[in-house]
Amino acid sequence: MAKDLNDLKPSLLWKHFQEFLKIPHCSGNEKAIGDYIISVAKRLNLDYKRDKIGNVVVSKKASKGNEDAVGVILQGHLDMVCEKNSDVEHDFTKDPIQAEIDGDWVKAKGTTLGADNGIGGSACLAIMETDDIEHPPLEFLFTVEEETGLDGATQISEGFLKGKKLLNLDSEDEGEFTIGCAGGADTQIFVPFHTEKKSCDEVFKLKLSGFKGGHSGIDINMGRGNAIKLLSRILWKLSKNLAFQLFSIKGGNLRNAIPREAEAVIGVNSGDKDKFKKMIEDEFNKIKSEYKPIEPDAQHSFEEYSEDPGKAIVQEAKNTIINLILSLPHGVVSMHPEIEGLVETSTNLAVVKTEKNKIQIVCSTRSSTGSALEATRDAINAIAEMVDAEIIREQGYPGWKPNLESELLKKMKKLYKDTFNKEPHVAAVHAGLECGIIGEKFPGMDMISFGPTIEHPHSPDERVHIGTVEKFWKFLIKVLAELT
Repeated sequence: MAKDLNDLKPSLLWKHFQEFLKIPHCSGNEKAIGDYIISVAKRLNLDYKRDKIGNVVVSKKASKGNEDAVGVILQGHLDMVCEKNSDVEHDFTKDPIQAEIDGDWVKAKGTTLGADNGIGGSACLAIMETDDIEHPPLEFLFTVEEETGLDGATQISEGFLKGKKLLNLDSEDEGEFTIGCAGGADTQIFVPFHTEKKSCDEVFKLKLSGFKGGHSGIDINMGRGNAIKLLSRILWKLSKNLAFQLFSIKGGNLRNAIPREAEAVIGVNSGDKDKFKKMIEDEFNKIKSEYKPIEPDAQHSFEEYSEDPGKAIVQEAKNTIINLILSLPHGVVSMHPEIEGLVETSTNLAVVKTEKNKIQIVCSTRSSTGSALEATRDAINAIAEMVDAEIIREQGYPGWKPNLESELLKKMKKLYKDTFNKEPHVAAVHAGLECGIIGEKFPGMDMISFGPTIEHPHSPDERVHIGTVEKFWKFLIKVLAELT
């Protein structure tokens, strides 16, 4: 069994992935990783260009005799979700990801790994560097800020790409071909508040942690706990039985991740401390019991807060904020009426944070049906309007309608069956993929998304299955030869 990433196959793909691990590339900070892509292109004497937002495309001429084949685009995104466990010291702006082999998997030590989409990007670089395979004219498209709203793909300009077929390497189940995805849009809610002086004897931090979190599209139907929602549930119960001051509340930090942790700083009178501890313990035990099969590592803490909490939120605003968070929807809204097991519409209460004199709340909504997406956002609006909140409805991104008659799909299905002696699973996903935007910008583009098996993306439990990376690579090489 391999003990080091240098021992893994295909060696060229893993070599580039190790470079990805070294270079910081959170969403919005992809310049250095883009520079690395360009340095490889220069070393290989390949043409490249970079647009204003930072998207990079590298071109490679067809292998000998295949110059007249239809051009193919291999596409992935450069950014990664940067999440870590609260007890891990890691600066994503400068520290390399610490990866390790754990049995049949590669994972990181307490942080996200970046296999989403670093494995896809590394496969592109490996193809760029490999000269002994059959392939049509190729373009390698590396987009930025995919994880924060598909912004890089949204800003691709007309004429940036020439190919007519696109292989998106950003799927996470080997043996599955993705041919459609949900559209989505975010809603920001701002609740203003006035403050008052601290009048309590003691200040505590109430924290929920240890929840699995995960991708707000792919994992939304898993029934995982949303730490923000569950914290608001406890705070609501406390507010109906005991007096306290609220200084701040926060949870989540990414719009496309289910919140794993949330905390509130509250002030209580010393005579009520034991009552608070007991009620919090009782309420959390109820939550623990409800989520026991799904969230075995969920935990809570109620500890003294040693820092200066500043001024407290006035009582009326405190109640408004707690009621609003508890009322906002989270989770699956509806299942697809025709595709078994596919979520049609969902919403993720993704972020809550306390700013100066206001609370910010971010809800990220997805649907494969445009009208259902808008209806769910309208419901969020209606709830927020009841407390006179400021509401910002951000522009969304389009979905990708499945095309079961795709010629590319037919070829790849046959090739997969011939190669592995089994049928691939063809599906649509309840997540945003750049294919939806690229397909809208370049009408007629024939597209498929596939990749190796990656579990728990967007969380520190992220891991990639080693054997499926080699299988994915083998199939990718065969697909390129088939498309000559």
